[in-house]
Amino acid sequence: MSKKSLIAGLLLIIGAVAFGGILIASFSGKAKLIANPQIEFKTSPPIENVNPNIKSLNDSFVEISKLVMPSVVFIDVTADVKKENDNGNNKGFEFFFGPDFQMEQPPMHGSGSGVIISKDGYIMTNNHVVKDASEKGIKVVLNDKREYSAKIIGTDPNTDIAVIKIDADNLIPASVGNSDNVQVGQWVLAIGNPLGLNNTITAGIVSALGRNINISNNSYSINNFIQTDAVINPGNSGGALVDINGFVIGINTAIKTTTGYYQGYGFAVPMNLAKSVAEELIKSGKVERGYIGVAIKDLDNKEAKGFGLDKPKGVLVQNVIKDGAGDEAGLKPGDIIFSVDGKEVNAANELQTIIGSHRPGDEVKLVVFRDGSTIDKTVKLKPRSEDNISMNDFGNKSEKTEDFKSKSFENIGITVIELDSKTKSDYGVSEGIIINNVKNFSEAFNRGLRAGMVIVEVNKEKIDNVEKLNSVLSGKSKGDVVVFKIVLQNKEIRLVAVEL
Repeated sequence: MSKKSLIAGLLLIIGAVAFGGILIASFSGKAKLIANPQIEFKTSPPIENVNPNIKSLNDSFVEISKLVMPSVVFIDVTADVKKENDNGNNKGFEFFFGPDFQMEQPPMHGSGSGVIISKDGYIMTNNHVVKDASEKGIKVVLNDKREYSAKIIGTDPNTDIAVIKIDADNLIPASVGNSDNVQVGQWVLAIGNPLGLNNTITAGIVSALGRNINISNNSYSINNFIQTDAVINPGNSGGALVDINGFVIGINTAIKTTTGYYQGYGFAVPMNLAKSVAEELIKSGKVERGYIGVAIKDLDNKEAKGFGLDKPKGVLVQNVIKDGAGDEAGLKPGDIIFSVDGKEVNAANELQTIIGSHRPGDEVKLVVFRDGSTIDKTVKLKPRSEDNISMNDFGNKSEKTEDFKSKSFENIGITVIELDSKTKSDYGVSEGIIINNVKNFSEAFNRGLRAGMVIVEVNKEKIDNVEKLNSVLSGKSKGDVVVFKIVLQNKEIRLVAVEL
């Protein structure tokens, strides 16, 4: 072997030994030949001095959450088991159980929220949360996880408020605020138990006041909600809407949605209304509410013009129930109520809310606009009448047109026909003409006139035949507004302003 070959062999052996040492060091953990991977996380805040106003608001939200959350409860409701007939489609079961067998459905469950209003266990919630509960079917879970069975003290469907009671002491009642002081734009928090996510709090602002969302078809319902964009979902019902002082200013009740879930608009019953209802329910188990006995609606621009006002103002009296409080006080269809006890009203739900806070026998003072001047009326409120004062839609009423004179008025889009004696009797009128047809999307159609309505007056002139209506309308110019007094098939009166 040559000298060069010997040297090359030694160098190869030395290299192999060195490479092996590196591998052993890498896998044995006794020596690391790579850089230290330890990361030093940055912990200094990007903003050293937070805007004190923002910090104060943040601190307020945290403090409100801690203080108010114990006053909001989770309510679990079990509804009565329902039995339903299968309309003869249950022959297989009849073979085993007999012909009287009925399918039995499992109990229905629902949930919502509630607000503790007394140390000894009175809780305010929504009527729709507990109304279908079975006996002993209401369970209340406190913020600290304690569970109680609750009983219903009373419910008020017209405001969707209910009061339940648990047997407990030393609870933490919520602080009740004055909802009359609530303003659009102020911060609010919604606290409740949405979608099974108990003890949830969301933030937003008051986005509107006095909102009428017509959540039921009951004309006696009081719809005067606080609107908020704080997130409200199913399960929030009966929970608290809270201001930045921690006052409960409303009871969360409904959402405006096309999906059944939050889309930006939630609604709460104002606390002043909820509080007065709760007091009545605790006292007597029911609410005795005073009524004027009138059908009312908001005024729009055309109606204002038709009644001689330069702009919409007040609340229009559409109908006065016979022998009701308003009738005895001298109110008439076509009156416009400007104020109640010195408080201006410009929406029907505002008037309903004010009157709804009174009891039968209370007197209220109204300022009323009639025939171009204002008059004062004192109304002694009465208990609710069973008369239904809701507006109904009517389809076409069949008439024998060949026996009675008819005429079309293209400038408003209606065809009318004179009345026979039977129709007069059916409608309870001595004179008038009946609308036989309304052209779709005409002015009359858009203003709410429909076939089957009887016209008895136009601008307070009595209408006893077709020619009389023609005479009144022909004396008007394009753009004039006339007010029709009409009678519905259920004998109720409505006023409809139509522009020629």
